[in-house]
Amino acid sequence: MVKLDILSDPICPWCYIGKARLDAALKARPDHPFVIEWHPFQLNPDMPPEGMDRRSYLEAKFGGKEQAVSVYARIAEEAEASGLFVNLASIDRTPNTVNAHRLIHWAGIERKQEAAVTALFNAYFTEGRDIGDSKVLCDIAEAIGMERDVVERLLSSDAEIEDIKARDAHSRQMGVNAVPTFIVAQQHVVPGAQPAEFWEKVIDDIIEQLPDPG
Repeated sequence: MVKLDILSDPICPWCYIGKARLDAALKARPDHPFVIEWHPFQLNPDMPPEGMDRRSYLEAKFGGKEQAVSVYARIAEEAEASGLFVNLASIDRTPNTVNAHRLIHWAGIERKQEAAVTALFNAYFTEGRDIGDSKVLCDIAEAIGMERDVVERLLSSDAEIEDIKARDAHSRQMGVNAVPTFIVAQQHVVPGAQPAEFWEKVIDDIIEQLPDPG
């Protein structure tokens, strides 16, 4: 098996698109060798805990309404081409994602990380839910089979907050400055939302190089 580490943020549209493209490749290559683990990277590590108004955030980030509209029009096109429905108009707030990353971490302990990441992307990009809100996160946890009471208690504590921030900082120190970033076999760094065909070729090349089990 080959480790595929993915640095991502659940409010990053290119991470959402990148995951869809990777998923398409994994479906096309069901004998793929990847063992996948998701890692935290906050697009906005200095975001207030309560988040902020989405429109204000985008206009500040992209230098005005027209530029923000242009950027997200392209994102919507790429998402649709990747088989995704993105309901950007339903998103009212840009959240702080440290708690969402904590949920992904805990889901990984229960081998539910893939389900957690998928649910967070869907909640934010298609349902417009505030994934910085603890109740929303508890709803997501419960829906994927995690114990709601346990997650609620963990979210009300400081558990893993410093660990998430330290892992994020370590990635930046290692040179990661954008997501998604994929690391294949702890050696090869692949930045960006690569097309499914790229991942299919990577999988094929890896399988060719793996020892014959026979």
